[in-house]
Amino acid sequence: MGRLPEVFVRPVTMAEGRRLQQIGRTAKDPVKLRRAIVVLMSAQGRGAPDIAHLLACSQEYVRGVIHDLNDLGFAALNPKWSGGRPRTIGEAVRRHIRLTALCHPRDLGLPFSVWSLAKLAEYLTATGVVASISRESVRRVLREAHITRQASKTWKASTDPEFIGRMRRVLKLYDTPPADGRVVCVDEFGPLNLQPRPGRTWRPTGRPIRLRATYNRPARVRHMLAALDLSSGKLVYRIRARKRWREFLSFLKVLRSRWPTGRLYLIMDNFSPHRHAEVRSWAAGSGVELVFTPTYSSWLNWIESEFAALRYFALNGTDHRSHTEQGEAIAGYVRRRNARAVPKRDFAPGSVIRSWTGYKTNVA
Repeated sequence: MGRLPEVFVRPVTMAEGRRLQQIGRTAKDPVKLRRAIVVLMSAQGRGAPDIAHLLACSQEYVRGVIHDLNDLGFAALNPKWSGGRPRTIGEAVRRHIRLTALCHPRDLGLPFSVWSLAKLAEYLTATGVVASISRESVRRVLREAHITRQASKTWKASTDPEFIGRMRRVLKLYDTPPADGRVVCVDEFGPLNLQPRPGRTWRPTGRPIRLRATYNRPARVRHMLAALDLSSGKLVYRIRARKRWREFLSFLKVLRSRWPTGRLYLIMDNFSPHRHAEVRSWAAGSGVELVFTPTYSSWLNWIESEFAALRYFALNGTDHRSHTEQGEAIAGYVRRRNARAVPKRDFAPGSVIRSWTGYKTNVA
């Protein structure tokens, strides 16, 4: 077989040459960039074999680009995407797959409670929805419909007959603190065990930090009594061995001595030591108003979000061997946090609770 005749691009004007050079410098699409380079090299007198060798492509590709440009002009440089292979799974089948994934397996007569991709693909095949489907195809169908694996959460509806009134009282204190005093959120955090606590940290792939496994708790536990001052955003706390009404009343006296003037509005939940007769009696005679959140509505206490941050940044990923060591870690975190504290404003802005007319659920 003889050598194929040489083929060259038609004569290129100065304006076309500048346009090709600009495409070569700025083109983001690799297909368009390669075709422009082929045309430029051909315009410079290089033959198809030389261009194919330099660009590591076939001579047929080079000749095709040159012929297309001669016939169609610069439109031949644009890639012609065909959109890929036609879908083999129709929309009706995709809808069936999505609906099946959202069903509970036991409702379909299956002896398990959670779908895996393999089990879902097997069920779809066994029931004749599709003749055959891979786990990856199932995953893609679900991902396109924004269906993902999500953790289950528990919820508890408030049974408080005074839910609306109590909620609005707390929100009013958050939104417009009384001029005659200070609003403080109070709660307990714990129990503080001495145990390895799982957590997250930046590590090389495949080399996580390993913590020891323990089963005994010989050092007993501690409890943290804490208060969040909304006017300054600072935390006040004490760590005690127990959390009875006596310890709680002692902590309230600490708060009263810290802010001796003005009225204290203490927002707290319905834990029995908070409602003890001795606590109520002392509060009535000390210029302290106890403001209770509705039953099963701990989300209304602003200090809960501070506890979540304390657990994440001070305790998760640790393995303290003594309560003294653990207490120092907590103290260091609180000192750093208080040094950067700002007044607390705008509790749950734009949330549905601002216009709630029924009992709110408590999501855990």
